[in-house]
Amino acid sequence: MEKRYIRIATVMCGMILGTLLTACSSVPVLPTATLHPSKTVDIDSYRYLIGAGDSVNIFVWRHPEVSGTFVVRPDGMITTSLVEDIPVSGRTPTELARQIEEVLSTYLREPVVTVTVSGFVGPFSEQIRVIGEAARPQAINYKKNMTLLDVMIRVGGLTQYADGNDAVLVRVENGQQKQYELSIDSLLRDGEINANVDMLPGDIIIIPEAWF
Repeated sequence: MEKRYIRIATVMCGMILGTLLTACSSVPVLPTATLHPSKTVDIDSYRYLIGAGDSVNIFVWRHPEVSGTFVVRPDGMITTSLVEDIPVSGRTPTELARQIEEVLSTYLREPVVTVTVSGFVGPFSEQIRVIGEAARPQAINYKKNMTLLDVMIRVGGLTQYADGNDAVLVRVENGQQKQYELSIDSLLRDGEINANVDMLPGDIIIIPEAWF
């Protein structure tokens, strides 16, 4: 009788385990995040793009009632006194000015618009991300002519456990992810200025931990 109960318990455990495994296997898998390429392919082509969180000042000549300062929403849009949901993220200030002129031409005669930006958050695709064994891993707003040394100063350098000479730069070029080797230890600790390379918007720097 006791052996019978043991067999029944074993079967039930197997059934429960099988149910759990089936349930786990049916859990949907999230798609891998996509790295969106920057619009900047070289330093000389860089133009600042508006992003969520930026403050956009829109001046409409002779129409102060429709002028004003607006914060770009997380969805990349702004709402003005005349027009709701104007998409602005990913545009230069000049491109946005021409777009608003086109929209306002429905309500005003030959509107002349000037756009200025403050805050300078920029779109995610233009930010440089530093992860791993940096003193302060973070996302950094790109500035024209920014180099690897500038980025490392912003993140406070390396931790004592970092293997800076095995760091990797991930960059999207022509829709494809490419990886480049970085020699951050040589740059920061040995002063090898040849290891200082130009950065581009959207770059990702991965700094691994050293093996002791």
